[in-house]
Amino acid sequence: MKNKVIIVTGGSGLLGKAMLHDIRLKGATAINFDIQPGTNEDLFLHCDVTEDNSVKEAIRLVVEKYGKLDGFVNNAYPRTKDWGGSSFENIDPDSWRTNVNWQLNSCFFCCQEVIKIMLKQKNGSIVNIASTYGVVGNDFTIYEGTDMNPPAAYSAIKGGLINFTRYLASKYGAQGIRINCVSPGGIFNQQHKNFVKAYEKKVPMKRMGKPDDIAPGVSFLLSDEARYITGQNLIIDGGWTAI
Repeated sequence: MKNKVIIVTGGSGLLGKAMLHDIRLKGATAINFDIQPGTNEDLFLHCDVTEDNSVKEAIRLVVEKYGKLDGFVNNAYPRTKDWGGSSFENIDPDSWRTNVNWQLNSCFFCCQEVIKIMLKQKNGSIVNIASTYGVVGNDFTIYEGTDMNPPAAYSAIKGGLINFTRYLASKYGAQGIRINCVSPGGIFNQQHKNFVKAYEKKVPMKRMGKPDDIAPGVSFLLSDEARYITGQNLIIDGGWTAI
């Protein structure tokens, strides 16, 4: 990772902060693309991943300053105010379309812009952040006794992102570009106590994940140690998908 230049979208969020921190610890230059600044340690550039021109300009500034782009993490998680607020039969179709556009289509555009640069370099690594709910169905029993309502669009988006990653890996492997996914399981974020109890009862490792459980896996896939790994989905979930 030493001397690599790596961008993390959504670096001011829960997982993004841990990713940036771990990338820095391993010797790379870590740049936070977000609409809100993160920690004082961050190299921060304002970037709204839902706006194509914002993405283009932020990437241009990084390449102009550093002369290269070694790694990119699609981690940003933009969503509408009604996200998770309705059961499936009551979801507003416009809300569904907007969230798919903001989350999945923004990953498409970021990958497109980054791959253009990496093709010129003949190397680079992209990590897309997916989810266990892009791999397996929801266990709705763990939400009983709470007002939590897992969004249907989340599963559709994350499942699509995993196979989109395989498409890109197949297409650009010969050009030295690696594209992989990381799929976290449930991350503790002060959720309802009933949910936490039910989740931890089911998961084999008997606890929810923490951001610093996820970040090292992302760094590994960005590093030269993963030089022969592409098109893979690294599931970091305490064993959730093993049962």
